[in-house]
Amino acid sequence: MNESDFELVEGSGNVFRDFGDPHADLKQAKAVLSARIIGLLDERGITVRKAGDMTGFAAADFSRIRNASLGRFTLDRLMKILAALDGSIRVTLHLGPHHASAAPPNPR
Repeated sequence: MNESDFELVEGSGNVFRDFGDPHADLKQAKAVLSARIIGLLDERGITVRKAGDMTGFAAADFSRIRNASLGRFTLDRLMKILAALDGSIRVTLHLGPHHASAAPPNPR
């Protein structure tokens, strides 16, 4: 293979949107919150069991977050978990027009 075998495509910043997922924005928001939760656990050396004891949320919830199994979580639940770990969180939403044409074509 050489360089001409690849096409470089700039992503939108949301991999779920880039692959045409109909729930791309929700999944991206969950991923961002989960990454922050995991980051806090790692920074502080907190195990999932300890996180459960500290916050009142189930240790299994933290395990699911660590494994990126986010289907059972709502955005508000992830925000509550994050707030329980770090009371100084700040979440900002940017709303704007959604352009279906902004997503690159499906590379099938």
